[in-house]
Formats: sequence, structure tokens, C-alpha cells
Amino acid sequence: MKYRTDIDGLRALAVVAVILFHLGFLPNGYLGVDVFFVISGYLITSIVYGKSEARKFSIIDFYERRIRRIIPLLLVVTTLALLLGLVVMLPDDLENLGQSVVASNVSANNILMYFTSADYWSVRNDYKPLMHTWSLGIEEQFYLLYPFIFFALGGPRLKYVKYVLLTLSIASLAAFLWQEDESAKFYFIQYRFFELAAGGLGAILFRKSIFTHYGLGRYCLYGLLALTAAIMFLPVLATNESRVLATTGLSVALLVVGKQYFDTDKVYSWIMANPVMTFIGAISYSLYMWHQLIFAFARYTVVEEITPSWAAGLSALTLGLSVLTYYGVENTFRDRKRMRTRTVLLFTGGLFVLSTVAAFYVYSIGGVVRDYPELALYKDDPHRKLNLLSRSQNIHNAYNERVRDLNMDFSGNNKIKVLVVGNSFARDAANILLESEFGESMEVRYATGNFVVKPGGQALKRLQEAEVILIAAQGELSNTMLQEIDEAHGVKMDYGNTWVLGTKDFGNSNGIHYNRLTPEIDYRTYRTRMKSNVLPKNEWLRTEWGDRYIDLIAMLSTEEGEVLVFTPDGRFISQDTIHLTKSGAQYLASVLSDHIAAMLLVARKSDMETEIIQVGYE
Repeated sequence: MKYRTDIDGLRALAVVAVILFHLGFLPNGYLGVDVFFVISGYLITSIVYGKSEARKFSIIDFYERRIRRIIPLLLVVTTLALLLGLVVMLPDDLENLGQSVVASNVSANNILMYFTSADYWSVRNDYKPLMHTWSLGIEEQFYLLYPFIFFALGGPRLKYVKYVLLTLSIASLAAFLWQEDESAKFYFIQYRFFELAAGGLGAILFRKSIFTHYGLGRYCLYGLLALTAAIMFLPVLATNESRVLATTGLSVALLVVGKQYFDTDKVYSWIMANPVMTFIGAISYSLYMWHQLIFAFARYTVVEEITPSWAAGLSALTLGLSVLTYYGVENTFRDRKRMRTRTVLLFTGGLFVLSTVAAFYVYSIGGVVRDYPELALYKDDPHRKLNLLSRSQNIHNAYNERVRDLNMDFSGNNKIKVLVVGNSFARDAANILLESEFGESMEVRYATGNFVVKPGGQALKRLQEAEVILIAAQGELSNTMLQEIDEAHGVKMDYGNTWVLGTKDFGNSNGIHYNRLTPEIDYRTYRTRMKSNVLPKNEWLRTEWGDRYIDLIAMLSTEEGEVLVFTPDGRFISQDTIHLTKSGAQYLASVLSDHIAAMLLVARKSDMETEIIQVGYE
């Protein structure tokens, strides 16, 4: 094969788009990954098909080349990410990083992302140094299947390869179009296979020039390039599905048509094969691997918002590291004359075992590698249990998850019966009640929103016996829920003592606050900016519920939208910027003391009035 310099240009376009996306400047830049998928399918198929025709295809050789090309840099990046995380990260984030290192090393970070960070566009993903390796997982899973198609259909059966790929592509595309779970179709290989295979089909079906009229082909090529850039850089298509399909089709067309013109058309060569584009394309793998690690740790430690000046500096650092690893790692390991296969396997195998075992250990201890008094977590705490695939035993979830044990009917005691309804934020609400000075006066029970709107005597019994109902679901419930309860049970309930605990938010990441801590910090006034959608949501909920809405935002934030991060004694209010620590629940229990008293007073005024007045509520 003649070296396609224009493919380096296409790689450059793709990687720049992805980098701009992760900087927050290009909403459709994630489509650069789809371009990479098509390029990978096209190039791999071109090589494998040609070798199969010549009866020289070897699966062992195929995997050796893939290992040399991908694994060394991947392991260098994941190992460095873990080392940096050990220095600057809080335990919960370090635990998640440990998971990501293991998943990335075994080509499964796309699967992990689906189960832990389903929304790819979530702000929280900006703080994950290895978030971007999900795409490597898909490519490597593709490589597990792909060579065996050619191995099984070698020799005279090679002519059937295109039919097999076409069948699998149609099945994958149909699954992509019919799947309603957006996260599944984003992260799983079965919904992405058609993109890689489309590139492969382009390589097989269009091996010869397709334009006999040279001028017509040129203008078609320019148009394809303009459309591809428009879809990636402008909001011209409304849905992710349409963007992915258009990007895939246009990328295949560019590769097929560009083959005829890349070394003969001066305009196309000037755009796609100029020295800058070809160099960026050549180092695109290093650029891709480094950029998110650098951006994530920058956000975690020093910069809350990446401005254009910060973007320029971080991009320059990314470029510098990429040049170093392109020459020092990528080229070195790909060159069989400089690096023998045995050496490659020893290095990659050793670093794989070292980084994977270390990352799994970090995960197993919940990321608590030293003392974190701000979270009341201590390395030598004898009561801590290993974190091995259990939410209830996870050190960061255990306090919130214990409330699930309250998912039961009320007993016959004389305490005030309080039913807390919602999701994990309702478990926060239950913890606030239990930590309050009135905790011994209440019998707190917890139920999910789905439970209370599900027809059945158990749910209705719990609702009717409750003297106080407290709803908390971070803004996902509104007045329509009460109507749904009545319709589900065929009754008209009395919701006179129903309250809603307001939405809460403590910024984008605790990491930057942790890395800013100094003895001079006044925890009582230290604040951070809330996420952009929190204040509108809070205002809507307050309008919906009126005087039954307990407005946490108003109590904890300024008019400018900056919210407290620490309790007065220097403990984090939240461990993940959404859910409460034990210290946070205790602090909010004191802040909400009057509101809790008011709920109880309405529930049983005659029995509680004396006790409530004694604690200062009038």
C-alpha cells in the first residue's frame, strides 16, 4: 500500500475535534471518535485483506502488531494516571480511578463507563483522567473478533468476507437504530461494529478508482470534506444518531474517494496532507491518550473553568508530551529492529501486571491510601472493610446505603411515623432526620418513588400510616407524583403534612478544594459555584411546592450561586458534590432543626409541643 498522507490529515481533524470537545469548546467534537473508528476499520482491512489474498495472513502477527501499536502507550498513560491520582485525589475519586485503570488495561473501560458513568456528556466525566479510553475498549474488542473472520475465510473463501461483513454491519446498524438505551448504543461494541466494518467494506469494495471524470471526483471530494467538517464543527444535525450515521458515511466516502486524489490533487493535498496536518495525524494516538489525562487533572487541582488561555497552555503541554511519547514509546515499540518481540512482551506484561494489581488494590481499600480528616477517613481505621464489588460495603456508600434497611413497614410504637420517599437523595434526607436532635422521637421509614406509586396493599398501608411524608429526589419529583399515588391506589389521600426536601449541589468536584486546602482557609465562608442547571431547577421546585418546599439552596448559598463546601469544623458536606457525608448530614440536621420541628409539630402538636419549645422552636 502507498502511504496515505491524507489519512493523517483526517486523523488530525478527528483528534483536534475531540480535544476541543473535552476542553468544552466544541459540542459535536466527540464525533472525531467515529472518524477514528472508520479509519481503523479501513486500514486494518486493507492490510489484512491484502495479506489474505497473498496467503500471508497470520493471527499471531496481527496481534503482535496490535500490541506494539496500542498497548505500551496505553499502559504508560494508565500507570502515570494512577501515580498522579495517589498524590492529588480524594479516596472516592481514587477508587474510581483504580477501577478505570483495571478496566482500561483489560480493554473494558467502555463497559465500566456504561455502568458507572452512563451519561457521556455529564460534567463529572470531565474529572476522569481515563474516561476517553472507552473508545480503545471498543476497538480492541473489535480486534478480538475481526481477524478470525479472515482466518476462517482464507484462501478461496476470501470472496465471502465482504458478505459476512455486510451482514454483520446491517445487524449492528439495525441494533443501533432500534436500541432505546442511549448509553448502551454509545458504549457497546455491538452498536458500534458497523462503523468499523463500514471502513472495512470501503477498503474491500472500492479498491479501484471510482471516478473516471477527474474534475467531477475532485469537486465531490471537496464537498465530502466540507460536509464532514460542518457536521463536526457546526450544529447542523439535531440528534446523535443522525450525526453518527452521517459522520460514518462521509468518513468512508472520504477514504474511498481520497485514495484517488491524495497524491495528485494539489488543493486536497494542501488541505489534508500539509506538514502540520500530517504531523498532528501521525502523533494523533499520543494526543488522544494524553489530552484527557492532562485536562482532568488540571480541572481537579488548579482550574475550575478552562478559559481560552488555559486551553492554549494545556494543549501545548499535551502536544509536548505527545511528541515525546510518539518518538520515545510509539515508534520505539513498533520498530521490530529496535525492539524485539520478547522485549515488548516482557515490558507490556510486566507493566500490565504491576499497574493492574496496584490499581485493584487501591480500589479494594476504597482509595484510602492515607488519612483524610476532611472526610473522617483514616488509613488505619480497624473497622474499615475491603471494598469488593458491594455497594453496601463500599466505604463511600455505606452511610447512605444503610438507610435501605429502613425500607419496611412502621411498627406499633408511639414515635412519630415519618416516611421518606425518593431515591438516593431520599436516603440523604433520612440520614438528616436520624442525625437531628429529634431522631429518637421519630420512626423513620424509607421507600423508593417506584414503590409508592406501585399498586399494592403494602405501599398504601405505609402511606396511610405515615404522619409525615418527606419527598427527596433531587428535583425528579413534582406535584404529579401525588396524583400518581392516588391513581395507583384508587384513593384520595390526605397530603396535609407532606414536604419536599430541596435540591442540593456542591459544585463540580471536591478535588480542587482538597488541593487548595491551607491552614488559613475559613471553612465557614469558603464556597464554590454550583453547576449551571441547579438554580433554575431549584426555582421551579420552589414554585411547584410553595411553602412545603424546604429550600436547601437558600440556606447554603449566596445570591451569586456559590454554595458552602465544608462544615464549620472543616469536614466536607458532600463526598461526591451531590450526596452527603455523615458530617454533612449532621450539619444539615442542625441547619434544618426548625423545619424538622415544624413537621413534627404539625404531625402531633399536643404530644410534642412541650419538647419542641424546650429546644427553642416557637
